[in-house]
Amino acid sequence: MELKIVLLLELRTQNSELRTQNSELRTQNSELRTQNSVIQCDISYFWGLSIKLHTMKRLLFAMAIFACALGTAQTAEEIKSEMGPKKDSIAAIQGRVNALQAQLDALPGWKIGAFGTIGGSLSNFNNWFAQGIPNNNSGSIGFTVNAFANQQEEKFFWRNAANINLNWVKLDDKDDPTDDDGFRESTDVFNISSLYGWKLSDKFAISALGEYRTTLLSNFNDPGYLDLGVGGTWTPITDLVVVIHPLNYNFVFSDEDTIFNSSLGAKIVADYTKKLGPVSFKSNLSMFQSYESGDLSNWTWTNSFAYTLWKVIGVGFDFGLRNNKQETLNYIVNNAPVTDPTATFDTIDNELQTYWTFGLSYSF
Repeated sequence: MELKIVLLLELRTQNSELRTQNSELRTQNSELRTQNSVIQCDISYFWGLSIKLHTMKRLLFAMAIFACALGTAQTAEEIKSEMGPKKDSIAAIQGRVNALQAQLDALPGWKIGAFGTIGGSLSNFNNWFAQGIPNNNSGSIGFTVNAFANQQEEKFFWRNAANINLNWVKLDDKDDPTDDDGFRESTDVFNISSLYGWKLSDKFAISALGEYRTTLLSNFNDPGYLDLGVGGTWTPITDLVVVIHPLNYNFVFSDEDTIFNSSLGAKIVADYTKKLGPVSFKSNLSMFQSYESGDLSNWTWTNSFAYTLWKVIGVGFDFGLRNNKQETLNYIVNNAPVTDPTATFDTIDNELQTYWTFGLSYSF
């Protein structure tokens, strides 16, 4: 704990020096721009006078111009020469900051954090006849959460993560009293996972994983997916975790048991989470390959980016891809605008599922 406090204090000191050096560099850049403006003004002024004077006077003025420009250029060169060491100093400080952060990340204990995106819009139209519904209220609101609680110890690790993405939309036609004037869900993602590993070396561990995926706003646990498996985990670098579990059972919970089926298979997960200054990034790929049938396999890939502009507020972008043939068949048979009760795995196209969210971001 004392080492962690010392590292944190040193990191704050280095960040303060880095901000000071950047401020001085901006000041010198401003001085350089001012000197360049003086050069341009002096040249224009003296040239306008020189063309109206005698040849000898023009020669004298030309010499004056040359001397003025030379003196100013020397000043600019002096400023540039001072900027060089400042840039080198900033690079050195940033290197020390990165090294201290790496030491902090390597310390044992718990690390907890979260970041996400909030997006939304509201609009109201009255007598806007250029569009199909001239009188309407519309809007959308959504948010994402990426949270983690990781414990890193000398002999073992325990990594816990949660991903939530919820979005609501509405389109109220004020001329149609029978339509739905409320918000309804449009994006609904809920995923939690827990990975425990016993270290065989710094980079390899035997591990056990539990992962649960479903929706929250509608059809909770219908379907729901629970993966339980054992195998190995590879951590080539601090922020990347690759899980390969050849023994994994994919439990599927659903009222539609003729479409959704549980099966034994292999589980592969790759997770990369990184924070670099104001930038937070997370990418997670979760795959299940059924030993029974490819129709029972599925994968989900989610990505989140956030850039902090002020304190904990910034801009963020999330997008996700998913492939699940069981969900596609269930939609065609039961939920599509025009259902097809006779559809089977062999007769449908397994469409790629996608979503994205852009808006304000937060982190803590």
